[in-house]
Formats: sequence, structure tokens, C-alpha cells
Amino acid sequence: MFRAPLLRAAALLVLAATPVLSAQCGNDAGGWDRWKREFGEEAAAAGIGQRGLQALGGATYATRTIAADRNQTGVKYALDDFIRIRLGSLDGFAAQANKRLNQNRAFFQNLEARYGVPAGILLAIHGMETGFGRNMGSENVVSSILTVAYDCRRSDFFTPHALAALSMVDRGMLSPGQDGAAHGELGHTQFLPGNALRYGVDGNGDGRVDFYDMADALASTAYFLRQKGWQPGQPFQEGTANFRVLDEWNAATVYQQAIALSAARIG
Repeated sequence: MFRAPLLRAAALLVLAATPVLSAQCGNDAGGWDRWKREFGEEAAAAGIGQRGLQALGGATYATRTIAADRNQTGVKYALDDFIRIRLGSLDGFAAQANKRLNQNRAFFQNLEARYGVPAGILLAIHGMETGFGRNMGSENVVSSILTVAYDCRRSDFFTPHALAALSMVDRGMLSPGQDGAAHGELGHTQFLPGNALRYGVDGNGDGRVDFYDMADALASTAYFLRQKGWQPGQPFQEGTANFRVLDEWNAATVYQQAIALSAARIG
């Protein structure tokens, strides 16, 4: 049922072939059009095709993304406050997750059999990231990821993800008009585009990878965690090797703690 995409090798080539960039970054919208022209040349040299280049040409400077990026304060809540604000309560959140588990238990059992990641972890991530798919973001993915690649603050980090987003458009994995989160995170579990290309899995067997399809997104999440070192059948509470793998998903300790605590109540 679950198949890694045939295009993964090509995707890795796109990411590995990221050129030494010369497109001039900027700190406001003033240089945006010039940067897009320069970046378009580099994207073409990296193998981005016509559809991806057209998406680049149609991208707009994402002012709300810049505002969100420059006003980040990090996760500074105590664990109890974080759970109250993000989840409501552990028991209430777990009840929602268990309802979804019971609706599709065989799917989650198949995922665990293949990747070793239990349903509780996957549903905790799904619920915390997008409210089980209810809110996957309202910012254009292509414009957002290109804007933070253009912005001088973190160009080096976001440029490979920008190229990956354009490659996803080329391959039909992402619509140029698709919405996601403020920094280009996409789909049910909010993958950045570079990770989407690298770890995308066809979870529903239709021959393509679509992160806005729940099966594909959760299968990809399980594959990501396994590739990052998840140990099947082992505990995942704080202090364990599997808990440390959660740092690969989100670096905030309270986020990791909330995943582990809620996952223990699911299933």
C-alpha cells in the first residue's frame, strides 16, 4: 500500500545540486523583482522546469510571512501553559485523536508495521500541527517560501526549500496556488518543501505524493521519523532515544513533551 515515490532520486539531485547562489537578497520588497529574475536563472540551472519557473514568476512578496518571521519569540511557555493553549487538555486532545484512530485503525496499524512509529505519535503530530487537518494555513506556499529565501535573515536555510517547492510544482506535487503556513510549511503535518521532496511517501497507493492527502502526509511523517532514527517498539517518553528523535520534528522541548505525553494517551 505504501510506496516511496519513484521521483525521490531526482528530488535528492535537485536538493544536492543547489548552486552557490548569487541572487542578491533583500530586507524589504524593493529588490524582489530583481531577485526573482536572478533566482530564476539559478533555478533553471538547478533543473527547475517550465511549470516551476512560471510559479516563480507569479510569486508575490509575502508581507504577512515577513511580519510573522520577524516577530517570532520562540516557544517560552511552561509545559502546562503550552498544553492548555495548544491542546486544551491532554485527555480532551487524546479523545479527539482516538476517535480518528478508531475510524481508520487498520491504516495506522499498517503504518506502524512498516515504519515502527505508533499511531499515538502520528496523531499527536497531526493534531498539534493542523488540528487533524482542519487548519493547514492560509498563505501561498510558493510565495511564502520564496519570500523567506529572498529575505537576508535566513536565505541560506530557505533557498533549498524554495527550489524544492518549485520542483514540487514541476512534478505536480504542489499547485502554484496552494496555501500553507507562514514559512511555506505544507499539508496535514506541515512539511517544509525540501523535506517533502526527500521524505514524501505515497500512502494511499495512487501513484503520487500529495501532502494535502492525509494518508500520504501521515505515511511521510512516519517515514521521516524512522529515517531520523526512530526505534520501533521502544519507549518514547522523555529521556529515551525516540524522544530525542522528536527534536528532528520540532526543536522546542515543550512541543516534544506534549507530543510524548498525548501520544501515551492515544490508542
